[in-house]
Amino acid sequence: MDRREVLRLLGSAAAISAFPLEALAVIQDASAQVAQSTGLRTLNAAQNATVTTIAEMIIPATDTPGAQAAKVNEFIDLLLTEWFEPAETRQFLAGLADVDARSKKKFSAAFVACTPAQQTEILTELDAEAMEFAARQKKAMLTPATQPQVNASLQQTHAVKQTSAPPPMNFFYQMKKLTLAGYYTTDIGFTQELDRDIVPLKHAGCAPLAEVAR
Repeated sequence: MDRREVLRLLGSAAAISAFPLEALAVIQDASAQVAQSTGLRTLNAAQNATVTTIAEMIIPATDTPGAQAAKVNEFIDLLLTEWFEPAETRQFLAGLADVDARSKKKFSAAFVACTPAQQTEILTELDAEAMEFAARQKKAMLTPATQPQVNASLQQTHAVKQTSAPPPMNFFYQMKKLTLAGYYTTDIGFTQELDRDIVPLKHAGCAPLAEVAR
């Protein structure tokens, strides 16, 4: 399964648990790459601070580590750099800029400089818009009259590399999906938060008996 298909599933699946194992394996590979990362490649310092803050508010540290400890910000940077088309990356970064624009308009400060209560107010507003977006998306997918167009669009996206403007995407809806994917495919998210053992999603075949006996 290629990255474009995984991104499409990430945008449409109701929960990470609904992902095919093959798609989870691709995301888990990306999470593993974060541990070997040498630094951010797309997000600048200010953008990274905003992504880190929002991700930690989505999955805060409690008795288990949160999104920041799981390096969700670096996971998102990796996807923006290696998975997203340039137009999609610009769309995501525009969403980040909008968060700051809203914060400055309401509280005369960048999002990361706002108080926790102010940040929560901004995210509550964004979440309401994200829920409306999700409802419209679900309705469009389930409406028989639009299903042929939806199927044709998905086939075109899968078969042809995207060169035009990406389809409209709600920033916070996407941010939540990326945060959940980045967190729950790490050892912190899966083992410590869910208290489960990570089952290898890839199998390279049986080892020779001589090796097993060593």
